[in-house]
Amino acid sequence: MKIIDTTTFFEENMIMDIRFNILNPYVDKFIVCESIYTHSGKKKDINFNINDYPKFKDKIIHLILEDEPVDLIKSENLSVQEKRFNSILRIRDQRNYIKNSLNVFSPEDYIIYSDNDEIPNLEKLDLKTVKKKFVIFNQQIFYYKLNLSLPNLSWFGSKACKLKYLKNIDFLRNVKNREYSYFRIDTLLSDKKQNSVMLVKNGGWHFSNLKNYEDLEKKYLNDENHAEYELQNSSIKKIQENIEKKVIPYNYQAKKDSLERFNETSLTKVDTAVLPEYIKENINTFKEWIAE
Repeated sequence: MKIIDTTTFFEENMIMDIRFNILNPYVDKFIVCESIYTHSGKKKDINFNINDYPKFKDKIIHLILEDEPVDLIKSENLSVQEKRFNSILRIRDQRNYIKNSLNVFSPEDYIIYSDNDEIPNLEKLDLKTVKKKFVIFNQQIFYYKLNLSLPNLSWFGSKACKLKYLKNIDFLRNVKNREYSYFRIDTLLSDKKQNSVMLVKNGGWHFSNLKNYEDLEKKYLNDENHAEYELQNSSIKKIQENIEKKVIPYNYQAKKDSLERFNETSLTKVDTAVLPEYIKENINTFKEWIAE
């Protein structure tokens, strides 16, 4: 049984290097899927270079998606909701393109999917002994710095299953973060509701927005929520202020359609003891990314 780590890529070179180093002892192959379009639909260069990671070169498969989704909403005057819908379609297709590379693996091999800044903790989990069909990692979320955490929020980013249970990556990403009873009829009608799920406590780290000011703005203008960022008339100066104040400009606890969603949420500085062993062993290398 092999373990295959899969993810997507925009231009997150540092976080990819961190990811590779943390997961390398446990993973047999890394699959990285990159699109020639941003999630906002702009044409982009190919930014991932396998030669930047010589230590892991033999393990990496780099996929390039060249097509836009066929079901995009096409209009010169898209609404915020339509722009976000199109972004979700691009994300879906980029994730699902990974499935095209999996036919060389065994049905018994484990496939992990995460966004590249969501890193599962495999230090104390042997996937080869898991009896459940789906494994979901409960992760601690960090912003801007490696030790600035968003308190009171469980983040379920990384998810895994054997290839024989994998319909596509988007299916795996959408499996709900709980185990449903075998006697619930709705589990037969919904792929999202599964009755064989293992939740992993202390399941890893979501290192969100680990970028400088300019790169953060570039990310915000091109990711799933780019229309909302444009609507807020934000700026590099505002990004800098948020980092200095140790806040994020939205509230995960608010309803998606509520204006409270854009309320600031304070971050908490945490002890570096909670970080992955690789980062702790190389803490001087990452001192720029440790909040004082």
